[in-house]
Amino acid sequence: MSDPLLRLQDVVKTFPVHSTSLFTRERLVVHAVDGVSLEVQPGETVGLVGETGCGKSTLARCIARLYPLTSGNVWFDGKDISTLSRKDLRPVRREVQMIFQDPYGSLNPRRRVGAIIGDPFTIHGVGSRKEIKTKVQDLMERVGLNPEHYNRFPAEFSGGQRQRIGVARALALQPKLVICDEPVSALDVSIQAQIINLLIDLQDDFGLTYLFISHDLSVVRHVSDRIAVMYLGKIDEVAPAEALFETTRHPYSKALLSALPIADPDVTDSKERIVLTGDLPSPVSPPSGCRFHTRCPKAQQDCVVTDPPLEPVLGDPPEHRTACLHPLEVGEDLALAVPHIDDSDIVAGGTTTGGGSRTERS
Repeated sequence: MSDPLLRLQDVVKTFPVHSTSLFTRERLVVHAVDGVSLEVQPGETVGLVGETGCGKSTLARCIARLYPLTSGNVWFDGKDISTLSRKDLRPVRREVQMIFQDPYGSLNPRRRVGAIIGDPFTIHGVGSRKEIKTKVQDLMERVGLNPEHYNRFPAEFSGGQRQRIGVARALALQPKLVICDEPVSALDVSIQAQIINLLIDLQDDFGLTYLFISHDLSVVRHVSDRIAVMYLGKIDEVAPAEALFETTRHPYSKALLSALPIADPDVTDSKERIVLTGDLPSPVSPPSGCRFHTRCPKAQQDCVVTDPPLEPVLGDPPEHRTACLHPLEVGEDLALAVPHIDDSDIVAGGTTTGGGSRTERS
């Protein structure tokens, strides 16, 4: 494999919060991202999935340096950008761009579309005013917008068209890495397919590298070469897309996959869905050991105290890594697993006495 375009090493991001107690001044922090390491190769698409609130978008903003890192390193194109000043980050901004989730909130409603898409050229001093207009209209046509609508305001466009405006803005300076932060979750299903196909075509045409963040596993499977599963600020499993679906090792990944709808009604009727019990622990006071042990159907005593490393298990190849002390065997039925945890050993963040699951017909 070539040198990675993007490499994350033990990235940590915490946010301070105020204590709700009137009698103490305890300083609390939200552990939004806690020790994430990941590599993205040039030209590939890495999907990042997980429940709402697991830290996906925070990680994306750390990569783009919209948030300063608490600790750890972000390497981009062989250069450590973790501590660069605002001035030194300007060349990196041209190479790393984001497509945001909300096509309504990510565009300034008081500015015309031509100015919004042309901002990257203006900020970085690329081209004259006439050249910028020509480039913007070319971009609009490339993403499926009418160049004649250059002077319209965002409110005059539909949701799908607004997201195309966001795509055009991200591609203006021909970046190497595009971070797609749930780019289709706010759109209708029919429009989602159009935007996804547009992103795939643009990747082929411009040689782009994507970090594709979503909570929709079916979308991520369609677009990704590799998929990383995130839970409560940590990556639990990372594998090639098909390997993750066919040889799932982590119980959390298995539970997520069981919720995927299946088009075949005969298969759907016989499918068992794994429903995790217990509440999602608080990121202010995460559980000790494995973060997932308070909800895991396979949790054992060692899961309470040992934080499992992200590494190949059960003879998996190096590109398939799992952070689990008791990974799933091929064909193992997670619904039949029984946790074995002493209630007194559960530390911080667990709102349930031990893990567990139940099954139900979809």
